[in-house]
Amino acid sequence: MDLPPDELQFLSASDILKESIAIPKQSPHTFYLITLTLIFPLSFAILAHSLFTHPLITQIQDPYASHTSQWTKLLIFQFCYLIFLFIFSLLSTAAVVFTVASLYTSKPVSFSSTMSAIPSVFKRLFVTFLWVGLVMVVYNIVFLGFIILLIIAIDTQNLVLFFFSLIVVFVLFLVVHVYITALWHLASVISVLEPVYGFAAMKKSFEILKGKAKMASVLVFGYFVICGAINGLFGAIVVHGGEYYYGVFSRIVVGGFLLSSSRD
Repeated sequence: MDLPPDELQFLSASDILKESIAIPKQSPHTFYLITLTLIFPLSFAILAHSLFTHPLITQIQDPYASHTSQWTKLLIFQFCYLIFLFIFSLLSTAAVVFTVASLYTSKPVSFSSTMSAIPSVFKRLFVTFLWVGLVMVVYNIVFLGFIILLIIAIDTQNLVLFFFSLIVVFVLFLVVHVYITALWHLASVISVLEPVYGFAAMKKSFEILKGKAKMASVLVFGYFVICGAINGLFGAIVVHGGEYYYGVFSRIVVGGFLLSSSRD
């Protein structure tokens, strides 16, 4: 936060991480309240999602259970979960970006000022999210198409088709998906900081990423790896560990630690 704007463009990935870690120290009380009210519920919902869906799925797989009622509960829960995830994701993004921007421009920072500014940027962030969602729908359709092609290649034992579809799936997941995620997050930041949103924010994000795509991809991929490890451990120990492998106290401690790690 102490670097002038003309020096920020030359930061490496490690420098960006150091700057990011130092930012909350500028206003710890504000970031603590944002974490407690917005980020912590979001992290808990993401990690604890399987705690609620796993028993329902288990009951659905039971041939003696009433599948209709269980499917209804699962669909209602999934709908509420997605709405909650969507709202708190936008709110936490808006709050964090606005607070960081205020700190960088030496404006007064407080939790109340951050929360009062959210309604003015929420619409822009919402429209940008819809555009990104449209891009992700197209991406998922293409990705699913090549997954089906890969299955066909395995079934027909077509080596040429198998390696072609495998390479495309690999590139789509590790390159295109990572790039779209970087584009999405940068477009969200732009939508909060400037009166630009939707396709215009995505276009500006694309222009900014030119020449910095490698660094952005490294940061996003590292983020995916950390989140994947946290979710994997949470599922293996807290959700599926059971009392036979881990006691209740151990699961609570591990769950709390992983939750705080995902929050950070």
